[in-house]
Amino acid sequence: MGKNVAPPQELTDRFIGRSARVRDLLSLVTRVARSDSTVLITGESGTGKERIARILHDASPRSGAPFVPINCGAIPEGLMESELFGHEKGAFTGAVTGRSGRFEIASGGTIFFDEIGELPLSLQVKLLRVLQEKTYERVGGSKALTANVRVLAATHRNLEEMSREGRFREDLFYRLSVIPVEIPPLRERKEDIPLLVAFFLRRWEEEGRGETVVLGEGTLEALSDYAWPGNVRELENVMERLLVLLGGETVTPADLPEKILKNRHPEPPSPAQQTSAASFPAAEPLPPPPAIMPVPAEGIAEASEALRLTRAIDPGGDFNLTSFMGDVERTLVLKALEKAGGNRSRAAEILGINRTTLIEKLKRFGIS
Repeated sequence: MGKNVAPPQELTDRFIGRSARVRDLLSLVTRVARSDSTVLITGESGTGKERIARILHDASPRSGAPFVPINCGAIPEGLMESELFGHEKGAFTGAVTGRSGRFEIASGGTIFFDEIGELPLSLQVKLLRVLQEKTYERVGGSKALTANVRVLAATHRNLEEMSREGRFREDLFYRLSVIPVEIPPLRERKEDIPLLVAFFLRRWEEEGRGETVVLGEGTLEALSDYAWPGNVRELENVMERLLVLLGGETVTPADLPEKILKNRHPEPPSPAQQTSAASFPAAEPLPPPPAIMPVPAEGIAEASEALRLTRAIDPGGDFNLTSFMGDVERTLVLKALEKAGGNRSRAAEILGINRTTLIEKLKRFGIS
């Protein structure tokens, strides 16, 4: 593929990462952007395929013209041809006026086919013709229009396998993948997770969306040990949840979503670390951690008795079980906060729940 080309700073600012995989990706994107060749961008969902497509356009000689995306899975098959190529007045029922298609709108610029694997076979034939001949006609028209566009496509599917199964045209696959660009999943560039986390925290502050959070001991390690099947999009969503629920506080591993804690896969120690560990005698076993303090039985009884007496005094009151249990739960939360001196982490320990769960209950009960 030739020598690596150092990407410009503005490009690295738009695709966060310093890992070797990201450096190689951005170096390839820098070289490819200068050409007018068709590019097929592959990668799992959430890796940033459209972001790379926009970077390719913005770094190309066509950057001053439109970048026009089209999601191939979001438009009904019956409307796709008109959406791509436009139509003439009277071309079909409801076509009261002529309309430009995406190729016409993108003239001089870039058209981006997102999830190209969802494009119906009937449209694949017509797209192949446009790529080969650089011309097309509007639906219902006969005038040949020039397709002065660069074509970028992206997919999370294996198009080569789909072509073998007859679900994607093989000739179109080879026409699209003149230059293949593969985006690595987040689990293969875990050293970029701290950079992404810092980026999301900084953006939250810059956008004035509220107080940020501080990552407590072990939290970043827990985030890095998770495989992130949803990739960067999933990490972004988790960070937003933490910022909304725990803004201004310190986030501990216990505050992370349960699926992250249950599916951690720490990196195994290197041979050097294993050798180093074997050089020392085994340490004395640590004492077991103190058990989480349960909610005192008398507290539950006291809350329930108080509410029972309230119902007895006011026979016309609400006897709904859900409402009653909600009152009990609210009383226990207040008592736990009182016992913990207002410390939410300690109150969550007393109640035997995660702190994020406690925060959600406080918001639901209107307790500040």
